[in-house]
Amino acid sequence: MSDSKEDKPVLGRKPLGIKRTVESGQVQQQFSHGRKNTVVVEVKRRRVLGKPGESTGGAPAATPQADPAPTAAAAAPVAPRPAAPPPPRQQQPVRTAPPQSLMSRQELQAKLLREAEEARMNAQEEARRREDAARLAAIEAEKRRAEENRQAAETAASAPAVEEAPAPEPTPVAEATAAPQEAAAQPAETPVEADTGAAAAPTTAAPPPPRRFTPVTPVKRPEPTKPERAKKGEDNRRQAGKLTVTKALADDDSARARSLAALKRAREKERRAHYAGGSKTREKQSRDVIVPEVITVQELANRMAEKGADLVKSLFKMGQAVTLNQSIDQDTAELLVEEFGHRIQRVSDADIEIGIEGEADAVEALKPRAPVVTIMGHVDHGKTSLLDALRGTSVVSGESGGITQHIGAYQVTTKKGDVITFLDTPGHEAFSEMRARGANVTDIVILVVAADDGLMPQTIEAINHTKAAGVPMIVAINKVDKPDANPQKVRERLLSEEIVVEDMGGDVQDVEVSALKKTGLDELIEKILLQAELMELTANPDRAAEGNVIEAQLDRGRGAVATVLVRKGTLKVGDTFVIGAESGKVRALINDKGQQVKSAGPSTPVEILGLSGVPMAGDQMTVVENEARAREVAAYRQEQITRKRTASVPTNFENMFSALSTKVIEYPVVIRGDVQGSVEAIVSALNRISTDEIKVRILSSGVGAITESDVTLASASRAPLIGFNVRPNAKARPLAIREKISLRYYDVIYDLLEEVRNEMAGQLAPERIETIVGRAEVLQVFPAGKKDKAAGLLVMEGIIRKGLNARLTRDDVIVSKTVIHSLRRFKDDVSEVRAGMECGAVLQDTNDIKAGDTLELFEVEERVRTL
Repeated sequence: MSDSKEDKPVLGRKPLGIKRTVESGQVQQQFSHGRKNTVVVEVKRRRVLGKPGESTGGAPAATPQADPAPTAAAAAPVAPRPAAPPPPRQQQPVRTAPPQSLMSRQELQAKLLREAEEARMNAQEEARRREDAARLAAIEAEKRRAEENRQAAETAASAPAVEEAPAPEPTPVAEATAAPQEAAAQPAETPVEADTGAAAAPTTAAPPPPRRFTPVTPVKRPEPTKPERAKKGEDNRRQAGKLTVTKALADDDSARARSLAALKRAREKERRAHYAGGSKTREKQSRDVIVPEVITVQELANRMAEKGADLVKSLFKMGQAVTLNQSIDQDTAELLVEEFGHRIQRVSDADIEIGIEGEADAVEALKPRAPVVTIMGHVDHGKTSLLDALRGTSVVSGESGGITQHIGAYQVTTKKGDVITFLDTPGHEAFSEMRARGANVTDIVILVVAADDGLMPQTIEAINHTKAAGVPMIVAINKVDKPDANPQKVRERLLSEEIVVEDMGGDVQDVEVSALKKTGLDELIEKILLQAELMELTANPDRAAEGNVIEAQLDRGRGAVATVLVRKGTLKVGDTFVIGAESGKVRALINDKGQQVKSAGPSTPVEILGLSGVPMAGDQMTVVENEARAREVAAYRQEQITRKRTASVPTNFENMFSALSTKVIEYPVVIRGDVQGSVEAIVSALNRISTDEIKVRILSSGVGAITESDVTLASASRAPLIGFNVRPNAKARPLAIREKISLRYYDVIYDLLEEVRNEMAGQLAPERIETIVGRAEVLQVFPAGKKDKAAGLLVMEGIIRKGLNARLTRDDVIVSKTVIHSLRRFKDDVSEVRAGMECGAVLQDTNDIKAGDTLELFEVEERVRTL
């Protein structure tokens, strides 16, 4: 290390010892806005103690020069040289310690890493250059050898008598080694002399051969070497950068080292080049793409592992201008998937219900079950009384108005121990949906017909429901104990509906019963069991339960309750199920006698507690494996219901103009009922009484007590709030009084429909009916007073009375509509004038009267509208 004054920094104070290891100095820092700061910098140096006699500042001795002789001469046989004495051993230079810098340990480590990386890359570059040079030398030697062989062949062809001693050819390895040296020296090749073969000529005195010239190989001149360009990164002053403290105190004067970021970029470039080269030979992967009914272009591109821009380009070629976020249908997606070489798998939202009903039961797993019998017929024909006689109870006494307004399910055990499930349906015309629902879930239908009343409209409707369901029928002729009963007339009347009983040669069984006297019941039960035995009713009890909702209601203390008839399987407490758009878990099972049970087998009606909401009557109940599946299926069904309800009907110009031209009065109403079946019947009946002039608008309909939300909804539209067998709760009643909402309570559907019909008719204007009472012709016009005119009339038909409405027409065109103000005959005021007589009349509010006009007289009658 040099200790000259030029190498030392400026000292703040003189050193107190010899060769201090800590030297201090000042560095001035400059900032923006002319600010400066002076910092004291201390430089620590390591003290180096060398051995005696070693030089620390001398330069290393020069290495011996390489022998410039060409190595090509090694190919020829050369006498061995005496071994040269070994070069004198030179003293190794002492490695001086690099001067310490202000770099931290991290900076020093980063610098070492950069130097190591540069050394590795330089070594790779040098090896590549050596390989290229060796390859070029081998190619050049091969060319030279081919040229020499060609020249030797030409020489041998020109002088066949001359025998030349073959010279040993250099090996390719020697030529490849000597090629770089020959390229540097470029020695001139000596031509082959012609007299070299003269010594071998024969000594006979033969005439000398003609003189021939041996071609001389032209001398190869060295090609002018082009100056090599400085490679990128070797001497690029633009990348040298500014002089920093770290670079100024470095131990070498080389160019700036490559940064770690540059090394990382180089490695990343090599890695990309490696993968890019490998991906060219990679085959395209064909995938199975799952496509729903509607999918966005971006989502489809992600599932196909393709670029979204490529899909948009293909869609543009198909004539569809879409973006990545727009949705396409399943057919368009299939075209795209097949175009890009993939396979499509179509899925639908409805696939969520696949497998929910379970598999078909094996024949060996089926066991006999009880028959399900539905009692149908006209209202007040004794259906519920007949069922009471069979059950030994009195259900009819609990029904309002003496008629059945709910569908009920009961089980009856006969004297022999056989079990029969009965379903009782209402007979009123408003409960058509209930009767249809009962016919669809039953095995046998009992058609109850009163012997004294015969077939009625609801009886014929029940017959049609039974035929549509395709179930056998048993005719029960009730009330045979009455004096005016005529069962034979009923049998004959059934022929008009294509119902032929066994007594008349048909296949339909009939029984004469009396629910009041309890006669013929045993025969009815025997025929039911006989019909069930012929049908061979079976079910599998050892599987997940399935059934149908008979009735549903919202109980105040128990919540949503549904009466379910189990068709197959066994329903147990704790099962997770789905009913329509509602799901739940069975908390309790209650039979028809009000007792809690743990399970319910096939053909057993039970009440289920644990529903999330009130389902629709007639919905199917299915037990699923877990609650997640139940909620998923219920959510999908609810979405379908909402979509169907909010779907808009496509309109055209005709419908638009007809909707604008017609003025229909709406009658809003809010309905709350005790059970779902009753609410359904009320809504259907109110929609049927609507006309072209006024229609019912159901704002809300539901099951349960009247709540505050119902009152608020009714107050917004000033609609009446109808409660069928329900009452408002404690908070809804004062709110309805404060909002002045009309609360109407009904327990019989007759009264409800009658009052709503009268109110709807009262909102219509009274009907005006015109009646023509007379016709007269104007013969002459006379002045009557200062302004008015009097018309001389001839009554042609009818009569003319004072105060009647009249229309004045001229050439069958109405001129004015007026009233007869005064009527005279021969200067006397009269009240009326009959046909064939003349009179004078003054018309009110009109003087446009001419001879030849016609006066038509009519009366207007207003009548109250009825629906």
